[in-house]
Amino acid sequence: MFMPVIMAGGSGTRLWPLSRGNYPKQFLALTGSSTMLQQTLLRLQGLPHSAPLLICNEEHRFIAAEQLRQLAVTEGTILLEPAGRNTAPAIALAAFKATQGSEDPLLLVLAADHVISDTKAFQAAVTQAEQFAASGKLVTFGIVPTLPETGYGYIRRGAVSQNAYLVQSFVEKPNLQTAEQYLASGEYYWNSGMFMFRASVYLQQLNKFRPDIYQACQAALLDQTPDLDFIRINKDAFMACPEDSIDYAIMEPLTANHSDEVVVVPLDAGWNDVGGFAALWQVAEKDEAGNVLQGDIMTDSTQNCFIRSEEQLVATVGVSDLVVISTKDAVLVAHKDKAQDVKAIVNQLKAAKRPEATFHREVYRPWGKYDSIDHGSRFQVKRITVKPGAKLSVQMHHHRAEHWIVVSGTAKVTIDGVDQFLTENQSVYIPITAVHALENPGKVALELIEVQSGSYLGEDDIVRFEDRYGRA
Repeated sequence: MFMPVIMAGGSGTRLWPLSRGNYPKQFLALTGSSTMLQQTLLRLQGLPHSAPLLICNEEHRFIAAEQLRQLAVTEGTILLEPAGRNTAPAIALAAFKATQGSEDPLLLVLAADHVISDTKAFQAAVTQAEQFAASGKLVTFGIVPTLPETGYGYIRRGAVSQNAYLVQSFVEKPNLQTAEQYLASGEYYWNSGMFMFRASVYLQQLNKFRPDIYQACQAALLDQTPDLDFIRINKDAFMACPEDSIDYAIMEPLTANHSDEVVVVPLDAGWNDVGGFAALWQVAEKDEAGNVLQGDIMTDSTQNCFIRSEEQLVATVGVSDLVVISTKDAVLVAHKDKAQDVKAIVNQLKAAKRPEATFHREVYRPWGKYDSIDHGSRFQVKRITVKPGAKLSVQMHHHRAEHWIVVSGTAKVTIDGVDQFLTENQSVYIPITAVHALENPGKVALELIEVQSGSYLGEDDIVRFEDRYGRA
């Protein structure tokens, strides 16, 4: 029996415009109908494990909770990081949380944004690793390399330890010539970033090599506060924690001292960390011309392209080796070999303070979502979807009035303390400064069109008086 620890931080900027700051790749369905986070949990089915512990950023908490709910995962813990501090502190938080009381479980540490096509082989490797972790070893999973990849760190195996290997060393990302040598030798694996160990063993090693991280995370978790489905920790204590990866903090110092405490279990299971569009093209199903086509696409004389459209028709003629991504508010066209450089565009967007760096046109909220379908200098139009039983906060605006037109479902609208119910094709007007609330009392989704008008239409023109989701 082990506890899955799912690390769901990160921004996935190399997959922009699909992945953005407020909705990164681990929450997207990139290789199937389930999201990458959901696939990570689903591939554990059939293995004996306890409820998962998910670590994610504050701004992603409602997205994570909803995706767990869709899988009927009701007993999982969602631990909120006030800010990203890399993997060593994140795992420390999980280990401290897991050892509260008298428990000391084995932790299976997984990233939420990896593709693994062979679930059976993955589960066999986990079962194999469990034996070593139960005996006090720190286990890492080494991906059997299929090409001289220069984008990954490597693990060099040492002596045989039962049916796995001791780790001789962790190696930085190599150049192409060195990577070719690694591949030819058969002694090296890609570093997957997945681990298994007992919680107390990890904490002991962390306290030995990085007592500053140990103490900061311990202090942060000593002051924890339950908040709906989430666990909040002491922000000031965690913000004082240094950033470091588990590799630099623990694994490399151990192997540098020729320790026999670190074991690598080989994993040949169709693994890919989907670090960019070229990797996504590699793992996706292709047509006879080598194209990956997702959405409303038409092609002629097009080869080896990755083309995805969320809404509108995309047509290509006489092109090859391109990445074409069309979302509701942005289009990316890149050569497949240069698609990794999309991060430079994201940096330009951030420097220009453009919202496309962080937000999609469609924004998810704990009560549902909204899509900003049109806007001008003094108006904005949104399509709002409210989940059954959900309610927006009781609020008012200083600078804008709103019109709501119900498209489908039933809306309970409260304006200055007076309730009314609206159904399809009915509408209501909310004046400036009116205290109002919107609720879906029905069993199906409520959809409405909201037309805002006024001198200022920013999301920060909201004064909340009551909110069931704990937002200020």
